[in-house]
Amino acid sequence: MNPNLRIAVADDEPDMRDYFERMLPRLGHQVASVAENGRQLVEHCLAFNPDLIITDVNMPELDGIAAAEAICRKRPVPVILVSAFHDRELIARAEADHVQAYLVKPIKRADLEPAIALAVARFAQFQALRKEADDLRQALEDRKVIERAKGVLMRRAGLDEPAAFARLQKTASEYNLKLIDAARSLLLADQAFQPPKE
Repeated sequence: MNPNLRIAVADDEPDMRDYFERMLPRLGHQVASVAENGRQLVEHCLAFNPDLIITDVNMPELDGIAAAEAICRKRPVPVILVSAFHDRELIARAEADHVQAYLVKPIKRADLEPAIALAVARFAQFQALRKEADDLRQALEDRKVIERAKGVLMRRAGLDEPAAFARLQKTASEYNLKLIDAARSLLLADQAFQPPKE
């Protein structure tokens, strides 16, 4: 269970807004903002940074899916979509990576509580996977830079690959640098010694 989440809700029906305002505190959460349309939801979320969004799909000015996309471009946040409809096109649009759950009206407490827990857990898993992918991408980029720096040392100092790598490590250690920073510095220095391009 995720106690005391700050939740932004949006629905063009006053009854639904009242329902969320009553029900969410009973589940241990705080209603961070209440919006009547998608544009208002975007404004509220950018101002209040909620932990979770629960939004109706069909709303005036900007629908819930478009609003969620706009918010998540600025700051990723888990989203639960709510609709009286469950047609295929809506579900396909809702399959974006920031939408973690989809509830069909009327919503009961028994549906809402697990949907919130599931949405937050799925979002955390997704963010962890995204960070892991970013870290792997960065490691691959760093490895390419280090390989190029080793190549410079091999060419300029006549070293074999293990010796070039050992020299790079020693330099990084002596100057209290990360290996990647030492490699970048070496590449910059090598560039400075290249003849100017005509």
